[in-house]
Amino acid sequence: MTSSSEPTYRVVSPATGETLETFPFATDEEVEAAIATATTAYASWRAVPIEQRAEVARRVGALFAERADELAALATREMGKPLSEAKGEAEFCTEIFDYFANEGPGLAADQPITTFGGGRAVVEKLPIGPLLGIMPWNYPFYQVARFAAPNLVLGNTIILKHAESVPRSALAIQQLMTDAGVPEGAYVNLFASHAQVEQIIADPRVQGVSLTGSERAGSAVASIAGRHLKKCVLELGGSDPYIILDTDDVAAAAAVAWETRVSNTGQACNSNKRMIVMDDIYDEFVGSLTDLALDLTPGDPAEEAEGTFAPLSSRAAAERLAEQVEDAVEQGATLHVGGHLADDGTAYYAPAVLTGVTPSMRAYSEELFGPVAVVYKVGSDEEALALANDSAYGLGGAVFSTDADRAARIASQLEVGMANVNLPAGEGAEIPFGGVKRSGFGRELGPLGMDEFVNKRVYYVSD
Repeated sequence: MTSSSEPTYRVVSPATGETLETFPFATDEEVEAAIATATTAYASWRAVPIEQRAEVARRVGALFAERADELAALATREMGKPLSEAKGEAEFCTEIFDYFANEGPGLAADQPITTFGGGRAVVEKLPIGPLLGIMPWNYPFYQVARFAAPNLVLGNTIILKHAESVPRSALAIQQLMTDAGVPEGAYVNLFASHAQVEQIIADPRVQGVSLTGSERAGSAVASIAGRHLKKCVLELGGSDPYIILDTDDVAAAAAVAWETRVSNTGQACNSNKRMIVMDDIYDEFVGSLTDLALDLTPGDPAEEAEGTFAPLSSRAAAERLAEQVEDAVEQGATLHVGGHLADDGTAYYAPAVLTGVTPSMRAYSEELFGPVAVVYKVGSDEEALALANDSAYGLGGAVFSTDADRAARIASQLEVGMANVNLPAGEGAEIPFGGVKRSGFGRELGPLGMDEFVNKRVYYVSD
């Protein structure tokens, strides 16, 4: 039995290390109430015409835009996201909810099947019931939106277990859903413990689970879901290759690569964690990256002063990143700039450029979830491709060249869920997101986002 007085969800400022608020785990009675309420709501929510559900989703999106400043301040306070990026994230949620409000009814429409035995057959896309969403801290609004929007439009109901470090963001989303007219029980925020998560997945009333998080968490959730024959969607880690075959402007290419790498302080699953650069431009490229990282100082993420960098989400995250980089340096890798962990207990870690990483180092095979640009030198397209695919992860990847056909030939052979030519990543509510290998399975966003937690029922009427 989990005690309701035990403070486990907490707001800890990454910029100061100060614990600002604490929240208790849900009691077992609250967990039961959440499942029961979501189950009751499903019976009525699924019966609402999809066009009306879509209009509720549209109101949710409108409130994300209306409250973007308020939401941004919460994310900055809780996980250290630079304020302008946090506002942009909240505003992107509007685009996601609008997309499924506009396109959802069509995406969920019956699909006729040509039959050769007479009669009429269609594939219906029907909701399946209450779902559990387990969401991470790095994009506290966007990650929820891409799971919740299509499933609310479909008619599923949602129990949302957010990351323990962003409780205020989680509560703000719950309030936003309520204010937009999402019925009671159709979206339920729950401060569940890990043990309670297992109980929720096991409950026969819950029909599926979606997790965005670490490989370790994904493995645990998939194991529980498998034991109970539940559908799951997993978006896990990534170590995306970012191949630069050639460029007319090395400094500009480095600037784009650096901006991509340090977005969200490097804490993005599909960030360009492995920069693979041709030998004839490699030295200049590394030099340009190093110049961009020089003389940066810790700054307040709410202020975003020029020449400063934001903290990582937590001291533990910063310490893990420092250990990975130190391991590489101890084995012979070169740290060109940055790589300094704050000595005051805060979560600041100076953005770094690292080269000379080899397979024996943790940085070669592990995901570096923070502002570290790892650069590899290659001498041919074939070597670049082999290195790119030498990873247990397979989320995304990008290839750059002044010859688009050359870049496309390499990109088409990447073992990833999202391959891009001459841009860091294709992004938009209409673009599906997901990976292969140990980056997980299933897709969110776009038309595929409506196809995961759905009963594709065949409906056949004889002549």
